[in-house]
Amino acid sequence: MSNKIPVGVLGATGAVGQKFVKLLENHPWFDLTEVAASDRSAGKRYEEATPWRQYTPIPEPVKNLEVKPCEPALDCKLVFSGLDSSVAGEVEEEFARAGYLVLSNSKNHRMDEDVPLLVPEINPDHLGLIETQRRNRKWSGAIVTNPNCSTIGLVMALAPIHYKFGVARVIVTTLQALSGAGYPGHAAIDMLGNVIPFIGGEESKVETEPLKIMGALEGDRIRFADFRISAHTNRVFVEDGHMECVSVELRKKASPEEVARALADFRSLPQELSLPTAPARPVIVTDERDRPQPRFDSGAGAGMSAVVGRIRECPVFDIRFVALSHNTIRGAAGAAILNAELMKARGYLD
Repeated sequence: MSNKIPVGVLGATGAVGQKFVKLLENHPWFDLTEVAASDRSAGKRYEEATPWRQYTPIPEPVKNLEVKPCEPALDCKLVFSGLDSSVAGEVEEEFARAGYLVLSNSKNHRMDEDVPLLVPEINPDHLGLIETQRRNRKWSGAIVTNPNCSTIGLVMALAPIHYKFGVARVIVTTLQALSGAGYPGHAAIDMLGNVIPFIGGEESKVETEPLKIMGALEGDRIRFADFRISAHTNRVFVEDGHMECVSVELRKKASPEEVARALADFRSLPQELSLPTAPARPVIVTDERDRPQPRFDSGAGAGMSAVVGRIRECPVFDIRFVALSHNTIRGAAGAAILNAELMKARGYLD
């Protein structure tokens, strides 16, 4: 018998759910044994119910799994949620109340005071909120969230800079890939030769989520980081990879070379623990004048590394740079899987 931990995926037929299914294939610690989705898919074989949109075939062990309703009757105790935010909040609470550990990609609970908004390289201690959450809500399970798909690339770049020099103010302009809108997303006629300078709810997420992630756990709550962010978010005609142009005011002055060194040298707990999904280098610094680019760099570190380039002085603030991360891997399913790996390493899955 396998020693792997059985896991399930909620919203398994959707875009994020499919990415979970793909990334869990041959995972050394987790065995995908349950897939759940809407009532219209329930009762069907996964292969029959799913409009598969990944570049490689459905994993063989998953093809014939029966799609079950999103109800807490799955034969596993850990579930990854790729549910749409319109239904995720209540469903995830039902699972946590029933004793499941829910690793959520949805926005619904990210900013709840007692829910970790986790990036293992940055705030692994925030898992301490799990006991507060269980006590507050009187349930035996828990919800742990990962950030918005554009937040993650920003904090991966900002955190090493903040630790070394302190961040005071940030202005960020995002150029976000089409896959971030899910499937089918925008109509081709809206995007071809075009940029849409609005993504609903996105700017507020980018302006607030980093402050929680980079905040300090003090007792039963997070003291948010004390810098400010102004965000402009744009949808661009790129398949995968969110690019961000960032200007930063530092509390302690630093040269571009010093900032580049802090980013390139950054390593953290996932690397120390050799977690399966953790990239060897969480931040990759490129010296090429026209990189990073989504086509060439979004897959760095198997899609789990942030790539930072064009680090230079800013005539208004102090430092400016370009950051890139893979929005459906590091920005979604891969992030949640890494969170689960950290929880296993820390004994939360025993």
